[in-house]
Amino acid sequence: MIEFLSRAVLIGVGATALLDLWALLLQRFFKVPAPNWGLVGRWFCHLTKPRVFHDDIALARAYPFERAVSWIGHYAIGIVYAGALLVFTRPDWASAPTLAPALAVGIITVGAGWFLLQPGMGAGIAASKRPNAKQIRALNIAGHMVFGLYASALLVR
Repeated sequence: MIEFLSRAVLIGVGATALLDLWALLLQRFFKVPAPNWGLVGRWFCHLTKPRVFHDDIALARAYPFERAVSWIGHYAIGIVYAGALLVFTRPDWASAPTLAPALAVGIITVGAGWFLLQPGMGAGIAASKRPNAKQIRALNIAGHMVFGLYASALLVR
């Protein structure tokens, strides 16, 4: 169990860091706006009420340390996704990672953003209420494909 947890943490943190690096590269070289982590943290904080869906999370009550909450949540979710990958692959996958399962988990996890986070923050299903919904969807898919579960697993093995 300790080995499973340590691999999930290392792979999840590494993969999430690669996703964040990808976002920084997009911001720097292609002027793609960075995610507003403060508002994501606000959404996480409102889950304790429990309030999942908002018309506009920017208008919801602010919480202290929203940004810190968002970063902790962001990396915790990466660890959960890595753990799910380890659960659904063969027992020795982390010792000899293959690309297909990691890509599959990366693509499947786009659904959490499209059907939970984005509607929860008021952006609609798959950002349908945003004027640049197609761009957001493409960036979501690309980001989760480079999520780095495979690369991170290669580094951890």
